[in-house]
Amino acid sequence: MAGVADAAAAAAPGTGGEGRQDSSRGEPKTLWGSSEPRPPPAGPGQPSPQQRTETLGFYESDRGRKKKRSLSDLSLLRFISAELTRGYFLEHNEAKYTERRERVYTCMRIPKELEKLMFFGIFLCLDAFLYVFTLLPLRVFLAMFRFITLPCYGLRDRRLLQPAQVCDMLKGVILVICYFMMHYVDYSMMYHLIRGQSVIKLYIIYNMLEVADRLISSFGQDILDALYWTATEPKERKRAHIGVIPHFFMAVFYVFLHAILIMVQATTLNVAFNSHNKSLLTIMMSNNFVEIKGSVFKKFEKNNLFQMSNSDIKERFTNYVLLLIVCLRNMEQFSWNPDHFWVLFPDVCMVVASEIAVDIVKHAFITKFNDITADVYSEYRASLAFDLVSSRQKNAYTDYSDSVSRRMGFIPLPLAVLLIRVVTSSIKVQGVLAYVCVVLFYCGLISLKVLNSIVLLGKSCQYVKEAKMEEKLFNPVLTATPGKPAGKQQGTFKSTQGISTDENGSTSVTNQPVHQKENMPSLLVTSNSDQFLTTPDGEEKDISQDSSELKHRSAKKDLLEIDRFTICGNRID
Repeated sequence: MAGVADAAAAAAPGTGGEGRQDSSRGEPKTLWGSSEPRPPPAGPGQPSPQQRTETLGFYESDRGRKKKRSLSDLSLLRFISAELTRGYFLEHNEAKYTERRERVYTCMRIPKELEKLMFFGIFLCLDAFLYVFTLLPLRVFLAMFRFITLPCYGLRDRRLLQPAQVCDMLKGVILVICYFMMHYVDYSMMYHLIRGQSVIKLYIIYNMLEVADRLISSFGQDILDALYWTATEPKERKRAHIGVIPHFFMAVFYVFLHAILIMVQATTLNVAFNSHNKSLLTIMMSNNFVEIKGSVFKKFEKNNLFQMSNSDIKERFTNYVLLLIVCLRNMEQFSWNPDHFWVLFPDVCMVVASEIAVDIVKHAFITKFNDITADVYSEYRASLAFDLVSSRQKNAYTDYSDSVSRRMGFIPLPLAVLLIRVVTSSIKVQGVLAYVCVVLFYCGLISLKVLNSIVLLGKSCQYVKEAKMEEKLFNPVLTATPGKPAGKQQGTFKSTQGISTDENGSTSVTNQPVHQKENMPSLLVTSNSDQFLTTPDGEEKDISQDSSELKHRSAKKDLLEIDRFTICGNRID
């Protein structure tokens, strides 16, 4: 009877029938043999924690909990049942899953935002490229007319020509000299020389040409800027003008060399199009996917991504021009038969589609791995728009085409020389009617340039307003000259606004430069891009004596100070 009483006491409520009291230590022994503290007793009317165990919203019955269990009850069926009924709640880590969902949404937004930037940037490059063919010859003609008729009006100023007119004259002369030098380069011999090489050699050559194009472009714009500044800087002695000559020859040599390099690229692409098995074209297209491997798995910041975006815009526009040259050369060989164009059209579409797909995949994964939002592309677009708007101000310090060259690394002069050379060799102009067609075509190019400029300027003003940077245009910030405080110079500076808003809210842009007198202190108007889309980078230090509002940021570069070949971090993209 004593054994029955002990068994009844072990199965009584409150013990749970799951452990036995160790008489030697006075501690309850759990089911697994480990010693744990006894849970506090439940209040009146409330089930104990051991009696109510939650599994997917269901509670174990009290009748089952009261049954006596032993070690033999730990079976495989109970483990499988626990696995099938085990629950979890995602809202316990809400921030993590919300971030993952935002990454998916960002990847879905990247194609749209990227193509908006690409579309705007390509038309900016087109505007700078059409400027060489349309407005530059007219500006050169006006500068020559002013220089010829200068004795009739008298020498009112120390300058014979305005700085912008001097730069236009230099561009025109370089363009003409390089065009005649390109006549000594035999395109047909170059084509057959490249066609005789093996596929692997051509693939290596094409990669080397891409690297050489980037290196030459980075140094070429510096050569042209050095020429423009050497020719227009104020000089006290006439002998100082002799320094323009070596800079001029360097610029001519650079444009000619870069034009030959682009011609070799176009010839290699032409050989790939005309190959029978299309293996070379496939290998050249696969080179774009290799670019993904070299870019995606590296750390990128906002400035690095801006560089890469500018590089992709320039590369895509250059490829379009190269495809145009290839089509012109092939159509000439087949006597302008329109049926042959439809033979080339699938290959052209394949090259363009692969370029777009690679850019989308590359940017999507770069933004994903570096936690960059898709809104950054609207900042990039506003940055490019600000360059266009600021170049129309009275206090502009550079031409817009030069600004595009610095920003994207796109230099239109070598590409224009090559295109003129190919067009003039492919199309023969004979007869009066042919010359009339040329004149009409030139008028059409001017109309396209003007229309493109008007639309781009309107969209650029809209993007600048959306970025809330209008006041940066209206209130330019001055850099203090050595030895003088900035506050005194602001009193003598007469603000010139590049954009004026009338009562109706319409915006007008002026483009006439303001000539400063010689006796005025030299005022350097910094580009408003120095304060546009600035990344906060830490402490700022005052540089004026009277606690002026001018401050200096020294940690990182401003977004608009980043051009195509500025080193951001540890790489150039």
